[in-house]
Amino acid sequence: MSTAERRQTSSSRNVLLNRLSMSQKYAVNSLTQYGYQFAFSRNTDEGNLAILMCGNNIATVDAQGDIDTSPQITIRD
Repeated sequence: MSTAERRQTSSSRNVLLNRLSMSQKYAVNSLTQYGYQFAFSRNTDEGNLAILMCGNNIATVDAQGDIDTSPQITIRD
């Protein structure tokens, strides 16, 4: 699958954002004020994990809305 095929359209991105908890939505909104953009979400054993990017910086928001601006994750190109 090519990179272009994996990218989300704005409508599919909105669907993913709607699946986040209220706490996550609040935290994601807070991060967008600092230039972060929602990239994607992942299901984990602890619940949805929202991944946001700002240039080369990565931030995650867990199901409880806790923000981690130094996550130990690797993003594929």
